[in-house]
Amino acid sequence: MSHSKTRTYYTTQVSDMPRKVIDEKRVTIADARKLLEKAKQDELGEFQRRTLDYTVKFSRLSGSDAPKLVEELINQFKFERSDAIQIVNSMPATVEELRAILAVKGRVIPMGQLDDVMKVVNNHRKAGAP
Repeated sequence: MSHSKTRTYYTTQVSDMPRKVIDEKRVTIADARKLLEKAKQDELGEFQRRTLDYTVKFSRLSGSDAPKLVEELINQFKFERSDAIQIVNSMPATVEELRAILAVKGRVIPMGQLDDVMKVVNNHRKAGAP
Protein backbone atom coordinates (compact mmCIF):
# COMPACT_ATOMS: atom_id res chain seq x y z
CA MET A 1 0.00 0.00 0.00
CA SER A 2 1.47 3.34 -0.88
CA HIS A 3 0.90 6.62 0.82
CA SER A 4 -0.79 9.63 -0.67
CA LYS A 5 0.78 12.91 -1.62
CA THR A 6 -0.86 16.29 -1.74
CA ARG A 7 0.19 18.77 -4.31
CA THR A 8 -0.46 22.46 -4.35
CA TYR A 9 -0.96 23.86 -7.84
CA TYR A 10 -1.17 27.28 -9.25
CA THR A 11 -3.21 27.74 -12.38
CA THR A 12 -3.35 30.35 -15.07
CA GLN A 13 -6.47 31.90 -16.56
CA VAL A 14 -6.11 29.88 -19.74
CA SER A 15 -7.65 26.45 -19.17
CA ASP A 16 -5.37 24.76 -21.73
CA MET A 17 -2.23 25.71 -19.82
CA PRO A 18 -0.60 22.94 -17.74
CA ARG A 19 -0.50 23.22 -13.99
CA LYS A 20 2.77 23.52 -12.16
CA VAL A 21 3.47 21.77 -8.85
CA ILE A 22 4.58 24.32 -6.28
CA ASP A 23 4.50 22.13 -3.18
CA GLU A 24 4.36 18.42 -2.42
CA LYS A 25 3.89 16.69 0.92
CA ARG A 26 3.34 13.04 1.83
CA VAL A 27 0.10 12.54 3.72
CA THR A 28 -1.90 9.67 5.15
CA ILE A 29 -5.03 8.35 3.50
CA ALA A 30 -7.03 9.99 6.32
CA ASP A 31 -5.37 13.35 5.56
CA ALA A 32 -6.24 13.00 1.87
CA ARG A 33 -9.83 12.19 2.81
CA LYS A 34 -10.05 15.26 5.01
CA LEU A 35 -8.73 17.49 2.21
CA LEU A 36 -11.08 16.05 -0.41
CA GLU A 37 -14.11 16.30 1.89
CA LYS A 38 -13.50 20.04 2.23
CA ALA A 39 -14.17 20.53 -1.48
CA LYS A 40 -17.67 20.83 -2.85
CA GLN A 41 -18.74 17.62 -4.60
CA ASP A 42 -19.56 19.44 -7.84
CA GLU A 43 -16.02 20.91 -7.91
CA LEU A 44 -14.34 17.51 -7.84
CA GLY A 45 -13.23 15.94 -11.08
CA GLU A 46 -13.62 12.24 -11.82
CA PHE A 47 -10.16 11.41 -10.45
CA GLN A 48 -10.81 13.35 -7.22
CA ARG A 49 -14.21 11.65 -6.75
CA ARG A 50 -12.64 8.21 -7.19
CA THR A 51 -9.84 9.15 -4.81
CA LEU A 52 -12.36 10.37 -2.23
CA ASP A 53 -14.27 7.10 -2.55
CA TYR A 54 -11.01 5.19 -1.98
CA THR A 55 -10.10 7.28 1.06
CA VAL A 56 -13.56 6.77 2.59
CA LYS A 57 -13.21 3.00 2.19
CA PHE A 58 -9.62 2.66 3.36
CA SER A 59 -8.85 5.38 5.92
CA ARG A 60 -8.29 3.67 9.25
CA LEU A 61 -8.26 6.79 11.45
CA SER A 62 -9.97 10.16 11.52
CA GLY A 63 -8.33 13.06 9.74
CA SER A 64 -7.46 14.66 13.06
CA ASP A 65 -5.95 11.56 14.72
CA ALA A 66 -3.82 10.31 11.80
CA PRO A 67 -1.33 13.23 11.85
CA LYS A 68 -1.00 12.89 15.63
CA LEU A 69 -0.05 9.23 15.30
CA VAL A 70 2.41 9.99 12.49
CA GLU A 71 4.16 12.58 14.64
CA GLU A 72 4.16 10.30 17.67
CA LEU A 73 5.79 7.48 15.68
CA ILE A 74 8.41 9.87 14.30
CA ASN A 75 9.22 11.47 17.65
CA GLN A 76 8.99 8.45 19.93
CA PHE A 77 10.47 5.76 17.68
CA LYS A 78 12.56 7.84 15.25
CA PHE A 79 10.80 6.41 12.18
CA GLU A 80 11.14 8.14 8.84
CA ARG A 81 7.98 10.03 7.89
CA SER A 82 7.25 7.61 5.03
CA ASP A 83 7.44 4.61 7.40
CA ALA A 84 5.18 6.32 9.94
CA ILE A 85 2.64 7.12 7.22
CA GLN A 86 2.73 3.52 6.00
CA ILE A 87 2.04 2.30 9.55
CA VAL A 88 -0.87 4.73 9.95
CA ASN A 89 -2.34 3.77 6.57
CA SER A 90 -2.09 0.06 7.38
CA MET A 91 -2.83 0.17 11.11
CA PRO A 92 -1.28 -3.28 11.65
CA ALA A 93 -3.14 -5.55 14.05
CA THR A 94 -0.18 -7.75 14.96
CA VAL A 95 3.55 -7.46 15.48
CA GLU A 96 4.03 -9.68 12.41
CA GLU A 97 2.09 -7.22 10.24
CA LEU A 98 4.13 -4.33 11.65
CA ARG A 99 7.37 -6.23 11.02
CA ALA A 100 6.31 -6.84 7.40
CA ILE A 101 5.73 -3.11 6.87
CA LEU A 102 9.11 -2.17 8.32
CA ALA A 103 11.04 -5.05 6.72
CA VAL A 104 10.64 -3.55 3.25
CA LYS A 105 13.74 -1.43 3.84
CA GLY A 106 15.59 -4.32 5.45
CA ARG A 107 15.32 -2.90 8.96
CA VAL A 108 15.52 -5.23 11.91
CA ILE A 109 13.76 -3.80 14.94
CA PRO A 110 13.94 -5.41 18.39
CA MET A 111 10.80 -7.21 19.55
CA GLY A 112 10.44 -4.91 22.56
CA GLN A 113 10.30 -1.84 20.35
CA LEU A 114 7.79 -3.51 18.03
CA ASP A 115 5.59 -4.25 21.05
CA ASP A 116 5.85 -0.60 22.12
CA VAL A 117 4.87 0.58 18.63
CA MET A 118 1.87 -1.76 18.68
CA LYS A 119 0.75 -0.32 22.03
CA VAL A 120 0.80 3.20 20.56
CA VAL A 121 -0.99 2.08 17.38
CA ASN A 122 -3.65 0.23 19.39
CA ASN A 123 -4.25 3.26 21.63
CA HIS A 124 -4.91 5.37 18.55
CA ARG A 125 -7.03 2.64 16.95
CA LYS A 126 -9.43 2.77 19.93
CA ALA A 127 -9.57 6.55 19.98
CA GLY A 128 -9.48 7.50 16.31
CA ALA A 129 -11.85 5.42 14.23
CA PRO A 130 -13.29 7.47 11.34
